[in-house]
Amino acid sequence: MARIAGIDLPKNKRGEIGLTYIYGIGRNRSREILLQIGVDLNKKVQDWDDDDLGKIRNFITTNFKVEGELRSETQMNIKRLMDIGCYRGIRHRSGLPLRGQHTKNNSRTRKGKRKTVANKKKATK
Repeated sequence: MARIAGIDLPKNKRGEIGLTYIYGIGRNRSREILLQIGVDLNKKVQDWDDDDLGKIRNFITTNFKVEGELRSETQMNIKRLMDIGCYRGIRHRSGLPLRGQHTKNNSRTRKGKRKTVANKKKATK
């Protein structure tokens, strides 16, 4: 079983796709890794021998931040923005979109499920 950066890679996928299961590695980066090491892109993960696996593991750990280290760095960046009180930090804190999107009708992903507010009833005389 191929295990890189604490992730079990799916055996029946092509190597190029299998590496994308690691947080921080997408299609381009996985293609770049396999080409630099000299492993065929179409070779399935189960067909990698121990030498290939060792090379890939070593290359990833030396050249890229992946998984836990990358997640913690991202969280620290968000926390820093919130601590200094910049616009993006305030938007993170209040759970609203950060990049200038309109929020009147959309942004349900960030705001969550709709919370209906009832109208005030008019007092009768």
